[in-house]
Amino acid sequence: MLAALSVLVFGWVIAAGNTGIACAAVGNDVIPIITGTLLCLVFMIALRVLHRAWWLAVLSALPGLLILVGSVQHAPEAALASRGIRENVVITAVSAVSTNHRFTLAGANGELAQTLEYRGSDPDYRVGDRIEVIRDPEGVVPLEDAAKVDPRGRLNGLVMGVVGWSVLTVLAGWRGHVRRRKGVVYDD
Repeated sequence: MLAALSVLVFGWVIAAGNTGIACAAVGNDVIPIITGTLLCLVFMIALRVLHRAWWLAVLSALPGLLILVGSVQHAPEAALASRGIRENVVITAVSAVSTNHRFTLAGANGELAQTLEYRGSDPDYRVGDRIEVIRDPEGVVPLEDAAKVDPRGRLNGLVMGVVGWSVLTVLAGWRGHVRRRKGVVYDD
């Protein structure tokens, strides 16, 4: 029981810690991505040790992905939502290299604003479209489409991941307890 509780608390600490790292490193997603990935792998190993079979540990990858995405993307979106400046702009040009698109934006008075980056094969934007963007006055977080900034949704994904890990940890702890009581130590 103590082992299951330890793994459970460890999962919560991973989620909170990686979110804190992402908040401290706003504007640099590489650090929280690396630390989050490594910590999620360590959690999978701890879950494997708790119940001595890989199948439940592998199932923890989906909530781990929710935790990773939520913790990494919540911080910049929260920064844009809290201190960002909203502007209405017009897309004046687009350049694409492979699946990376760069849209040139002009403000309401016709002056060139910034560029909006889009990574993907089929962007929703076309030259001449009017969109609302949020830009960071400090320049730390890249410009984003205001319709796609959703810090609450990222936080909800993070919480769903933590709940998923919690359920899997309780299940693994119970399974390990029952198997040890029956004298079965390892899976065949």
